[in-house]
Amino acid sequence: MVVAVQLDSTSPEKVLKQNQQLAVVLPTQISQVHPQKIEREVQAIESQQKRHSKTIDFTKLLVPYSVVHTTPGRIRFRVSRIAWDTHYVHRLKVLLEADPYVTYFRLKPAAMSVAIAYQTKQISDEEMLLHLRSLIQLATTAIVPDTSESDKKKSSSSWSDLKLPVLATGLALLAGPLGWPIPATLIGGTVAAASLPVAKRAMSSIWSNQRLNIDCLDFMALTLTSLQGNLLTPSAILMLHEIGDLIRDRTARQSTRHALDLLDSLSKFAWVDRNGTKEQIPVEQVNPGDVIIVYPGEQIPVDGKILQGKASIDQQKLTGESMPVTREVGQTVYASTLVREGQLYILTERTGSDTRAGQSVKLVEDAPVYDTRMENHAAQLADKAILPALLFSGGVLLSTGSMARAASILTLDFMTGIRVSVPTTVLASMTAAAQRGILIRSGRSLEQLAEVDAVVFDKTGTLTQGDVVVAGVRTVNGSAPERLLELAAAAEKRLTHPVAQALVDYAREQKVRQLRRGKWDYKVGFGVRAEIDGENVLVGSARFMNEQGISLESLHVQHRDLEGASLIYVASNGQLLGVVEYTDPLRPESQSVIKALHDRGLDIHILTGDRRYRALTVAKELGISEDNIHAEAFPEQKATIVRQLHESGKTVAFVGDGINDSAALAYADVSVSFGDGSEVARETADVVLMENDLDSLVRAISLAKQTQQLIGQNTSLAVIPNVAALSVATTVGLNPLLATVIHNGSAIAAGVNGLRPLIGES
Repeated sequence: MVVAVQLDSTSPEKVLKQNQQLAVVLPTQISQVHPQKIEREVQAIESQQKRHSKTIDFTKLLVPYSVVHTTPGRIRFRVSRIAWDTHYVHRLKVLLEADPYVTYFRLKPAAMSVAIAYQTKQISDEEMLLHLRSLIQLATTAIVPDTSESDKKKSSSSWSDLKLPVLATGLALLAGPLGWPIPATLIGGTVAAASLPVAKRAMSSIWSNQRLNIDCLDFMALTLTSLQGNLLTPSAILMLHEIGDLIRDRTARQSTRHALDLLDSLSKFAWVDRNGTKEQIPVEQVNPGDVIIVYPGEQIPVDGKILQGKASIDQQKLTGESMPVTREVGQTVYASTLVREGQLYILTERTGSDTRAGQSVKLVEDAPVYDTRMENHAAQLADKAILPALLFSGGVLLSTGSMARAASILTLDFMTGIRVSVPTTVLASMTAAAQRGILIRSGRSLEQLAEVDAVVFDKTGTLTQGDVVVAGVRTVNGSAPERLLELAAAAEKRLTHPVAQALVDYAREQKVRQLRRGKWDYKVGFGVRAEIDGENVLVGSARFMNEQGISLESLHVQHRDLEGASLIYVASNGQLLGVVEYTDPLRPESQSVIKALHDRGLDIHILTGDRRYRALTVAKELGISEDNIHAEAFPEQKATIVRQLHESGKTVAFVGDGINDSAALAYADVSVSFGDGSEVARETADVVLMENDLDSLVRAISLAKQTQQLIGQNTSLAVIPNVAALSVATTVGLNPLLATVIHNGSAIAAGVNGLRPLIGES
């Protein structure tokens, strides 16, 4: 929006300041601001500006925007300013967070959009549109708290927690073993300050939850060891605990899943036929009942029925079908699919989030969100060991009167070793995976990957390359392969069908002559007729040949092995010359990967939206049981099949890369996608194979298994020495310093063992 502003002798800065004074909204005041009141404030700003006569482009005062789409309870704006103005983004974010009507929002600077969900019971859609329009404008000048510093503090808080324990340990080392003259009060005060968070958590657990926790045990051990005067022990315990907690937190991923807005990938405009007049309008203005027109090369923006026309449609993005399908009058077509050839008039039935593509996102949003923080094994063991440890140390103190023995028993808790080593092992494994081109998003994902006993693959683009290639040429009736290829390539050139493009590319690779094409006619869903070298050439489907009276009997007699194969037929002057066989080839590594997974005893399934016979062909090549083939499945059916496998007791990994796979990815125990997969698949996946090859999946599972084994080893390293020392401490006694050495030494040994994935073991 360009605003008319009279500057006269007033500087731009002063005008901006005046307008800022007119548009101050504090987050705490949002709940008291009625939509109409905010609108009046915006109008007052505009009125203030329009009172001047001189015109100047001063777009900082008001923000251009457009409404991308609206549905009840949800609206998405396109606001170009959020792509470059971080301060504006911050102010808008604060206003939306404080707004009582807004239940969820997502800012996407790269797409210049903000999607907002709101409560429809408290405010009408019309009022909310007005309200949000006002907020978008007021965010230019609203005065809101600057949280940049608090965000920095929050992001570094974990590291800050380490400062006091590290300082206390350093001072204790300098004063103890090294003999530096450091006052004991200084060391003791530092230890006390570092122990304060532990004490607070322990007291909170006792008073609020009426239960003892691991912090209670830690606090008592810290207290007893400190009373002995050896401050190195409590400071070292604090430091090791904080390191373990810090590393554990670094392995966690936010537990809410932000589903991507699939509507961003749909067409932005549509051609609509209204009373015989064609006009292009934004997609969000298309309503059910409108007739839209889709031309070759365009994406279908709605779900609906074909009223007129016939087209070859690429549905791979939505269904996973590798080959385009032909759709004609009366058949249904779907948003996000692509018209390769032909022109369609479509009666709109569903738009936006109501389309089948939009429902894919709804499935992702409704999928269960698992706790993505890795399981805290130490906490589980500690809960069981707290009371026995306290009773045991108390009994020893009463029977022997030795505070040192009691402190040794509390010091020798094996929880510290586990608390340090388990998250260290997980973090090391996740880092090692990243170095190998495998992004594992959380400790839980790593643990689940180690437990996987069923792997479900999408077919197209996952087990196969997702591209059509020519597999070979077969001839009949004495024709030459080179001649057949010359004629077929000449007839198919400049057609947009993927098989035509693959055929032309293959002919170029074979270096056959490039013939000129004369008159030609293409029939969508059938094939092409062309005059080439004085011959009447037909290239197309078996149905096309039958329609033109071409006998296919010679092919069935000479090449029985082609039954069920994907073929393009070529005829000339009324006689069949042969066929061009095409396929979506397997990835080079697919066979070895499937064999490796079978050797591990994993149950392998194929789940695809493609035709069953194509899925069976792939399954046969890979040695996958026919019973484990699930074909012609839409996204919601994929999610159902994954859920059924999970409910049967399987730990399921799903591997896919398309929008049509996003729901199944969301419902799997472990979801795996590729670095070059669709944005929604990458965002949904727990594991992303950045190298885009299936070999990485085998490596990821191997690494997860190794991590599982290391956690078991580290538990033994932490428990066995401490239990042995504990038996000595309760019988003949054990010096607390020696107990600390055993305790911390076992923890360090377990932690170092957990780093093995980083040094190349797999």
